[in-house]
Amino acid sequence: MQFNNIIKEIAATDPEFPGRVHSRRSAMREFAGLGARISLAAMPLFIGSVFKKAYAQPSMGPVLEILNYALTLEYLESEFYATAITKGTALIPAGPATNAIQTISNHEAAHVSFLKMAITASGGVPVSKPNFDFTAKGTFGDVFTNYATFLAVAQTFEDTGVRAYKGRAAELVKGGDLLTAALNIHSVEARHAAHIRQMRKNNGFGDVKPWITGKDSGIGSVVQASYDGEDNTSQAGVNIVNINGQAISAAAASEAFDEGLSKDQVLAIVSPFFVS
Repeated sequence: MQFNNIIKEIAATDPEFPGRVHSRRSAMREFAGLGARISLAAMPLFIGSVFKKAYAQPSMGPVLEILNYALTLEYLESEFYATAITKGTALIPAGPATNAIQTISNHEAAHVSFLKMAITASGGVPVSKPNFDFTAKGTFGDVFTNYATFLAVAQTFEDTGVRAYKGRAAELVKGGDLLTAALNIHSVEARHAAHIRQMRKNNGFGDVKPWITGKDSGIGSVVQASYDGEDNTSQAGVNIVNINGQAISAAAASEAFDEGLSKDQVLAIVSPFFVS
C-alpha cells in the first residue's frame, strides 16, 4: 500500500489525524507529496515518527503535579471532617447534621483514595499527608468545640476546594480520564459547599445562600482571601450586568459564574492550616 493511501485510510477512520501532524488546510496534499519523496527503506521509520507525533501522550509530569496538589487539598478536608466526627455530639448535633458531615467525610476519604491510586497508576508517587493545624495558628481556636466555627471553616475549605479544581482544570485538558475524574470531584465539592452553606443558614450562623454573592463569605475578613475575585461580572470579555437589556444586577451576575483560583492563591489560603 502506498504511503498516501495509508494516510487516506487512517483519515477515514480518524478525521482528526491529518490535523494532528500538519496544518489542516494542506495536510492531505503534503502527505501525497511526501509519499513520493520517502524511500522504501526509510518508510517504516517515517511512518513511526508520524504516528508518534499524532498520538503521543502528553508528559505526565504536569498532570502528576496537579494530582498531588489535589491530593494535598483532599488530605486537608478528609482529616478535618474525620477529626470533627470523633468529637461526636459535643461538636455536631445528632441526626441530619451528623449524617451530612459523615457523608461528606466519606466522600473526601474516597477522593483521597482515588487520587492516590490514580497517581500510582500513572507512574507517580503520592505525596505524604502533611500535619495540619485546623486552628490556623489560633485564628479558629475553637474549631472543634464550637459548631458555628466548625461550619465556617468547613465552608471556607469547600468553597476554596471548588475554586482550586476549577483553577487548574484547564491544565488537565490532555489528561483524558484524569480530567474527567477531576471534574467529577469538582462538582461534588460544589455540592458539599452548597450543603454546608445551607447548614450555616439554617442554624443562623451566617446570612449565606447556597452560592456566592459578590465576594461575600458570610464569615468575615478572616477568610476573605478565599472569596476575593468572586465579584467578577465579566465573562470572556462580556459584561454580564444588564446584558441584552435584562435587569441583571452585579450581585446576580457574580452569582451566575464562579471563578477559579491559581495554585499560589490556594497555597496562600491553606498554608496557615499546615504545621510548619
